[in-house]
Amino acid sequence: MNHTVKTIGLIGGMSWESSMLYYQIINETVKARKGGHHSAKCLLYSVDFQEIKDLQHQGNWDEAARIMAESAQKLEAGGADVIVICTNTMHKLAPEVMNAISVPLLHIADATARRIADDQLKKVALLGTAFTMEQPFYKDRLTGKFGLEVVVPEAADRAAVHDIIYHELCLGIINERSKKKYLDIIDGLARKGAEAVILGCTEIAMLISQEDCDIPVYDTTRLHAEAAVEFALG
Repeated sequence: MNHTVKTIGLIGGMSWESSMLYYQIINETVKARKGGHHSAKCLLYSVDFQEIKDLQHQGNWDEAARIMAESAQKLEAGGADVIVICTNTMHKLAPEVMNAISVPLLHIADATARRIADDQLKKVALLGTAFTMEQPFYKDRLTGKFGLEVVVPEAADRAAVHDIIYHELCLGIINERSKKKYLDIIDGLARKGAEAVILGCTEIAMLISQEDCDIPVYDTTRLHAEAAVEFALG
């Protein structure tokens, strides 16, 4: 394989709003790295998010895992050298996806945590869907593999963060009130000692950016997309 540029396989559509950001960042990053008219070699397999959202909220992760694994296999069959799941929440099923393919899967939490470790920060706030904030699959990877201390909002704030993701951001709705709510939550976590905040849902970057916050903001969408380019260009 030596210096050949590798093909990135993207499992997208969860939501397509954030998949669009992946496509954009990946191509911009390749252009910045290689110059000229260079762009990324990539395949996008986009699922129907309504189906996935229903399965998530029914807790039917087995069926969701089947869809994710099948999507990854289709990308591998199409020539993808690496798989990128374009959503934080569905990394709950990363082990099932990895078992279904013979090419590597780039984990979004790893891409994010490496950058935080490079910046020598220890205590981070995590915002995302209720699944990402409350279940162990994401937090445990940050703590166990990278030694980070992870704090999440209180229950009522977690519900607000989750609802804004599904009822607004996934539908492309950007609401100033919701932005203020997120910033208030981040401020509260910073007061509890969070040195930085992880935007642990690929849609949140549509609402919040570094300019809005006093503490460092880690945009998982960008970090994941950049890690994919790193892998592809070797």
